[in-house]
Amino acid sequence: MQAASILKTTLLSFVISFSLSLSSAHADEAAGKPLKLRILHMNDHHSHLNPSTTTLKLAGEDTEVELGGFARAVALYQAFEAKGGNILKLHAGDATTGDLYYTLFKGEADATMMNQICFDAFEVGNHEFDDGDSGLKRFLDYLKADTCDTPVLGANVIPRLGTSPLALTSSTDYIQPYIIKEYEGEKVGIIGVNIAGKTKNSSNPDRTTQFANEQRTAQQYINALRNQGINKIILLSHYGYENDLELAKNLRGVDVIVGGDSHSLLGGERLTSIGLEPSGPYPTQQTNKDGDPVCIVQAWQYSNAVGKLDVNFDRSGKITRCQGTPRILLGHSFKRNGQEVTGEDRKAIMAQIQAYPELQAIRPNPSAEAVLASYAAKVDVLTKEVIGSAAENLCLVRFPGEARSTICDPALTKSKGSDISNIVAKAFLEMSNTSDICIQNGGGVRTDVAAGNITIGTAYTLLPFANTLTEIEMTGQQILDVLEEAIDYALDPNGSSGAYPYASGLRWTLDLSKPFGKRFSNVEINSRLAGSWQAINRTKTYKVVTNSYTAGGKDGYLTFGDIPDNQKTDTFLDYAQSFVDYVKRETSAGRPVTKLPTAEYSTQVFIDKNGIQQ
Repeated sequence: MQAASILKTTLLSFVISFSLSLSSAHADEAAGKPLKLRILHMNDHHSHLNPSTTTLKLAGEDTEVELGGFARAVALYQAFEAKGGNILKLHAGDATTGDLYYTLFKGEADATMMNQICFDAFEVGNHEFDDGDSGLKRFLDYLKADTCDTPVLGANVIPRLGTSPLALTSSTDYIQPYIIKEYEGEKVGIIGVNIAGKTKNSSNPDRTTQFANEQRTAQQYINALRNQGINKIILLSHYGYENDLELAKNLRGVDVIVGGDSHSLLGGERLTSIGLEPSGPYPTQQTNKDGDPVCIVQAWQYSNAVGKLDVNFDRSGKITRCQGTPRILLGHSFKRNGQEVTGEDRKAIMAQIQAYPELQAIRPNPSAEAVLASYAAKVDVLTKEVIGSAAENLCLVRFPGEARSTICDPALTKSKGSDISNIVAKAFLEMSNTSDICIQNGGGVRTDVAAGNITIGTAYTLLPFANTLTEIEMTGQQILDVLEEAIDYALDPNGSSGAYPYASGLRWTLDLSKPFGKRFSNVEINSRLAGSWQAINRTKTYKVVTNSYTAGGKDGYLTFGDIPDNQKTDTFLDYAQSFVDYVKRETSAGRPVTKLPTAEYSTQVFIDKNGIQQ
């Protein structure tokens, strides 16, 4: 890879002078032989190595079924490999962070499971940088400890030579711009691209590590490969589905884009019929700047699916056919109303699964399952790891003054509400690097935190749901609207008291005796708690971080759900992990976790339904 090293080192200093407005003579010169290639791909498994459960509409009824699990992905990869043919195995990034397996094992469990598949290439995602360049190096050392020695890509990732642990001796110590695979004498180039802005702003790469423009970088390396006579080019992109669609239109010479980052499920009406929401067709076909077809795919998230794309290239490298499906990985147990489905009902479910190529009932690979079990056996011990301490009891309530806490007198929370919920909101705000304020539903926080040690287990008991942090751009008026909606839902007998809002960088007076739209007053913002408190500006745009559940409009937070997707960014930062990171940071600074200053509580004044101030 000497040529790749030279290109990587000089990426910002020159532009390869090569036009892909190919004349027919040049195309003939570069032509080779036709090629059939099967691409198997994953993305964004985020340390979700265990299966989960979900409800799908199977044989006409809601049915609970086991979903995903990395050992099932291993089984499917191996099943396809056993059939032979030209196989390319790809992972489009964000392998790490998001589950207890990363919190406890820091990438070792992910790397060991990935090496059960032996990917031909892995593109680094933005979350691979959550623990800085050194954290990524640690994960990649685990990945390369096996005989697989998976190539790691990131053409636009430029660690500073001699400074970053990723590039102490060479710019390609750990990350290469591309690889070249050969099938039946035909060369296929695979270029990796990482989402630049999100990685710089929402993850934690070293300050000296640069991220070049995605489109310009991709085109430069496409040109370089074409100059070498390689006319079959795949972009392994951790850039997001919508970005990939635009990228395809603006690039010359690209044939296939295998993507990640947006966690997009692609497919057709069959997926919709079972209760899933695909973002587009699989594959999505686009036309590149040359006027040639490009096939774009992505394979959902959390080791729930493996994509299978069959591509036919002609002798000049143009695609003549691409088709396939995501394979959603299912178990063999089906339940309705808590009871196992048997008899004719089970036969009907299995018949539908067999008729739908998108569904794959498959048993986990036994070897991979055993490897994962060796890590699972350590979880109970490691969850007892102390990450910090609470200097005093941190009370949990939803509404101020209710008798929910098991360790605190209600009198302690009657005026300002939950201690720990306010702290959780502050943790989320500080872990979201670019947000102004945080809004968190009270029901998303589940337990008191007693004075004494805080463990990893404490964090995952406190925040037990599979939520991530989502950033939303919204006006001051929309913030006021969502607060009113949340309280309305919290007061509704058919709603949930868990909708009661807590916040960081945002505070208010709440009067439950007033009508909808008048309950919140004296609403003030102190962006990131970095300045003074100012009255909220109804027309100004702020960035709000919340959990992915409420971001979807759930728990009565309707305005969150109404905001267009292009104003939302799911950071895919696990919310329990974010609290762990916050506690560790406080501990490293010599600070135990304690109640916040009174001025930082979101509910500054609470007036009940009878107009009585608490």
